[in-house]
Amino acid sequence: MKQLLLTLAASLLLAGSALAAGPGEDQAAPSAAATKTEKAAAKAVRKAEGSAVAKSAQPGDDRPASASKVASKSERKAAATKRKAEGAKVSKQPKEVTGTNN
Repeated sequence: MKQLLLTLAASLLLAGSALAAGPGEDQAAPSAAATKTEKAAAKAVRKAEGSAVAKSAQPGDDRPASASKVASKSERKAAATKRKAEGAKVSKQPKEVTGTNN
């Protein structure tokens, strides 16, 4: 009995939402096709707006300005040798025993 009622209620909900749209509301209104120059102008506007938004500060973007700086080859090499030295130092330390299974 409950399953029958649930099935009927679900079918009424689906049918009601399908009938809510009036005739002709399931398609966009017809419009004239845009010319190539109109499309190019609209694309240029969207591109300019997009680049302005991408360059502006976004909420939650708490990266420092130096984060986007590109490092030179010598800076990358120095950072790599520093990391390598730190890794060698850590690998020489004795392991910590964390459990009964050694």
